[in-house]
Amino acid sequence: MLQSVFDTTVFATTFTTLLVIQDPLGAIPIFLSLTSRQTPPERAASARQATVVSFAVIVLFAVFGRYILKFLGISVPSLQVAGGLLLLLVALELLTDKVDESPDPDAVTANAALVPLGTPLLAGPGAIVAAMVAVDTTGGGVAGWVSVTAAIIGTHIAIWVSLRFSLGLNRVLGTSGIRILTRVMGLLLAAIAVQIMADGVFAFLETRL
Repeated sequence: MLQSVFDTTVFATTFTTLLVIQDPLGAIPIFLSLTSRQTPPERAASARQATVVSFAVIVLFAVFGRYILKFLGISVPSLQVAGGLLLLLVALELLTDKVDESPDPDAVTANAALVPLGTPLLAGPGAIVAAMVAVDTTGGGVAGWVSVTAAIIGTHIAIWVSLRFSLGLNRVLGTSGIRILTRVMGLLLAAIAVQIMADGVFAFLETRL
């Protein structure tokens, strides 16, 4: 009965992929830099707003992504291959420590929670493509939608917790700890990206043979 409304495999895969891509722990140093001049209540509000913006962007593309693909005439296997390649590039950046530098706090405006925190820092191209691929590969069934939605919600709960308690987590983990976790997440993301590309290639070949 549970399997008819919830797919644990889809949930686990989507949750892991989004969590690795959005990398809440890796976003902590940038978040602290952007909010360095804010009071604790303001920083808490920024954490909440950034999470909401990221959630809204991901859900928007997860829901309407398939219609965009249909309008453009793009097949799901093509999206899988392109998305997997994009995720692999993101993974290489995590592994080689070539992520964007923290923005200058002096240049940050009051909308920092919206841009760049909410998007593109959290809801970037990689996360958007991952959400679209997750939805399209489920076939649009109830269990798939419920599982992907639960994964998106779970990921953003983790994001909110990381940002809300960023000062404490930064003290506990330190810069080295966060860097190590980022490298591990990069390795996991690379493996996920290769699998997505392989599935896309095989699916594409099946439609042509």
